[in-house]
Amino acid sequence: MFNKLKEKLSGFKESITTKILEKAAGSIPIIGNKSEPAAAQQDMRPAPETPVKTAESRSAAPNPQVEAVPPPKISIVDKARSLIFEREVILDEKDLEEPLWGLEMALLESDVALPVAEEIVSSVKSSLVGSRKKIGSDTGDLVESALRAALLKVLSKNVFDFDEFIKNAPKPVKILFVGVNGTGKTTSIAKVARYLRDRGYSVVLAAGDTFRAGAIEQLETHGQRLDLKVIKHKTGGDPAAVIFDAIEYAKAHKKDVVLADTAGRLHTNINLMDQMKKIVRVTKPDMLIFVDEAIAGNDAVERARLFNESVPITGTILTKTDADAKGGSAISIAYVTGKPILFLGVGQDYPDLVKFDPQWLVDRLLGD
Repeated sequence: MFNKLKEKLSGFKESITTKILEKAAGSIPIIGNKSEPAAAQQDMRPAPETPVKTAESRSAAPNPQVEAVPPPKISIVDKARSLIFEREVILDEKDLEEPLWGLEMALLESDVALPVAEEIVSSVKSSLVGSRKKIGSDTGDLVESALRAALLKVLSKNVFDFDEFIKNAPKPVKILFVGVNGTGKTTSIAKVARYLRDRGYSVVLAAGDTFRAGAIEQLETHGQRLDLKVIKHKTGGDPAAVIFDAIEYAKAHKKDVVLADTAGRLHTNINLMDQMKKIVRVTKPDMLIFVDEAIAGNDAVERARLFNESVPITGTILTKTDADAKGGSAISIAYVTGKPILFLGVGQDYPDLVKFDPQWLVDRLLGD
């Protein structure tokens, strides 16, 4: 998951660590240089041994055959390394200019939206510029901490507790799923149904995708496997009527949640978007969840933004994040739409649904 982006972030950490060590080493005088102060050169040489004078030694004649044993020599390399790692340096903007440019390019190449990449770079820069950095084995940790804080800042701007919402909302909770064709919308509905059922909620499924051939049968199959009621009409029927009937069934049978499928559609299809607006007017959903593939990258982010403009979404489910090497959509989509990521799909089976947690995602982006 997100392997390419992890490699790029690791490369940024290494470049900053190298820059810090280079700056620290550059502030140490070169041993043996003629321009080096004599005191500094003297400091690098071992001090001569001073014999302890006693009355007996003062009266004794010197013995030319006895040689003083010199103290162990201090390695110049060890001395230089010690001086570097004991120092502190202050990073300025010039030091970070090249690495930060590299970080921004790495983020953009990983499908992170431009304003999000700029936000991350700005945050990392603010953290590293002007503060004193102790040189040592924790240099990489300092850079990782700056990256971690920047990513968490972006990912935590729009966080939504799905479980808390379901718990407190009037029943039945009406949830509508929207998105483009082929992104795993119907499978995501089944995963959310399983997620809710495992937490003690009763669920009804509404086969509101009356447009795509086989869509009703697909949802029925999931309903049979999960032992859930599926409300359906004939293919080509009015999806708003199907979902309305499912809501009425849930009210009559005291069910907790209605999960409604809808036909996949592009935001550019005026007729289908008008149909979506009608469904929203008739059913008045408590949540409208946009579903798209993480591997779609910036396309998924842009589609979510445009859907949100047409029928304001509550949040997003990103599918196929286990196959996403870049990770850009997972970082960008909540920031761009102003609406949270609710779940990440990490496989094909029903349990392969992870409730979104910024810390969980950052841990994977940074290789933990």
